[in-house]
Amino acid sequence: MKSISVENLTKTYGEKELFHSISFAISEKERVGLIGINGTGKSSLLKIVAGIDLPDDGEIIAPKDYRIAYSSQSPDIDPDMTVLDYVYTGDAPVWKIVRNYEEILLKLETDPENNKLHSELFDVQKRMDAHNGWDVHTNTKTVLTKLDVNFYDKKIGELSGGQKKRVSLAQVLIQEPDLLILDEPTNHLDFEAVKWLEDYLGKFNGALLLVTHDRYFLDRVTNRMFELEGGNLYSYKGNYAEFLQAKAIREENEAATIDKQKNLFRRELEWIRRGAKARSTKQKARIQRFEELDDKLSSVSEKGKLDISLKGSRLGKQVFELVSATKSFGNKMILNDFNLLVKPGDRIGIIGHNGTGKSTLLNILAGKIPLDTGDYIIGQTVKIAYYTQENEEMDLSKRMIEYLKETAEIIETTDGKTISAAQMLERFLFPPHTHGTIIGKLSGGERRRLYLLKILMGEPNVLLLDEPTNDLDTQTLMVLEDYLDEFKGVVITVSHDRYFLDKVAHELLILQGNGYIGSYYGNYTEYLQAEKQKEQAEKAVKEKPKQQEQPKQKKAKLSYNEQREWETIDSDIEACENRLEEIEKEMESIGSDFEKANALLKEQAEQNEKLEHLIERWSYLSEIAEG
Repeated sequence: MKSISVENLTKTYGEKELFHSISFAISEKERVGLIGINGTGKSSLLKIVAGIDLPDDGEIIAPKDYRIAYSSQSPDIDPDMTVLDYVYTGDAPVWKIVRNYEEILLKLETDPENNKLHSELFDVQKRMDAHNGWDVHTNTKTVLTKLDVNFYDKKIGELSGGQKKRVSLAQVLIQEPDLLILDEPTNHLDFEAVKWLEDYLGKFNGALLLVTHDRYFLDRVTNRMFELEGGNLYSYKGNYAEFLQAKAIREENEAATIDKQKNLFRRELEWIRRGAKARSTKQKARIQRFEELDDKLSSVSEKGKLDISLKGSRLGKQVFELVSATKSFGNKMILNDFNLLVKPGDRIGIIGHNGTGKSTLLNILAGKIPLDTGDYIIGQTVKIAYYTQENEEMDLSKRMIEYLKETAEIIETTDGKTISAAQMLERFLFPPHTHGTIIGKLSGGERRRLYLLKILMGEPNVLLLDEPTNDLDTQTLMVLEDYLDEFKGVVITVSHDRYFLDKVAHELLILQGNGYIGSYYGNYTEYLQAEKQKEQAEKAVKEKPKQQEQPKQKKAKLSYNEQREWETIDSDIEACENRLEEIEKEMESIGSDFEKANALLKEQAEQNEKLEHLIERWSYLSEIAEG
């Protein structure tokens, strides 16, 4: 059984020591999830294990034939390479043969009558047979298709950041290494691709080490957890839910001697347990696993609660309204006669495939992009905080505390108390000794966390969040979700993260392309379940075998008594209707004769019952008589 060992690893950047003398081993079939707040060195550790970066001290021990494949969060690929060349990068003869086969197919698409190309295709097909290249080709095609990579002849430099990420992910998956290292693999993937990746990794024969913000993905894929905290590495057996249990217990033990301010883990565990019970399609064993977690962790103490319920600006009755809104870019329709009314207290998630216009819709609501036609109405009291995918321009020479004080030095909470900028930094997981750190020395994730804190300190009443989970670690997301749970204003978020949407959004807008936008009232998991049931029902209808044509039965005939009834039923119905009209007139003229009124009411009820019976008999007899 192949394994890799890391012994006494130390890494420092400038004055900051990321981790000190950490050791661990990863065996075959282990699925390790690595978590820790931004800036603790998660990506650095992945790069060192992958052999891309060097440690200050320590060593990595692995067999000579041990193969590692690594997909970074932001791939750095030669912009002049084509997608096809990059995907089939490798020295093995079979890779060169399969790449040659794909290149010939691409040329034949533009020159199908070229006899020389057909001859080359015949030769390469024979080599594919000899080197078992068809299995490699089939697996590669499956991976590329599932990750929506269908632009083989494009150069890497022409691709968007999301496309580069998917190409990089495809390239490492098809290598089938001994250790697969993935840094945020679910970024830029829609739900279908994430679900496929979960299944693919479940069948993967090697070991896995990954960093991800997607907690459902983390929980379903991993069987071991590493946590980087304070320069140390803690190892836990089990998946994310089991990590939450062990983490809460460890912090409780530490709190016996150290006054611990923050512990969101027990609340997170409680939520994931409730979520598991609510999701009816979960396997029974999975639900049971959550239910069996230690009962004492289910109660949340106020001492451990991270209270960041800031006072927001007053929000009136009017928030946003789009009326007959239309927006397109060239031939691409984003909104087509779209109407939307956003009300106070709304929690809306925006979902859809890449390229359907989710960020565009947010920009329209933020007033950054005008409509082509239609009306955009915004309430006078609306105060927007917009967390975008693009990094805000920061003065890298400023210190964190100075950057925050540009917005406010003191913030008021919902209960009337005040919090200083330094206290807010601490509540957003920046320890006191870091507050004077120059922004330029922060990691990318730490800058995004600082940026998020700044916009929240502006006391908004409407939050627009564009893929916040792409940049934030799981613990910061827990802090944000805790804040949103207390937030009194409107939240509208674009996200592919199922876990985050389940906790934050109560209503969904589903962008389906070509300007069509559907809606769903409920969370993301409920929507996915409803869609799955709908697909299953449609599939069942399509696959239902055609019923064999039944032999024609003899035409039914009226019996003698039914024939007599049929001949008089029209006149019986007419007589009944006439009597009901007479009763109405008599009741209008009886004055105060209550005895007669009661008699007429009783007869009216009897005549109505009789009329209903006659109409039912007429329907039955007419089908036979006219059939």
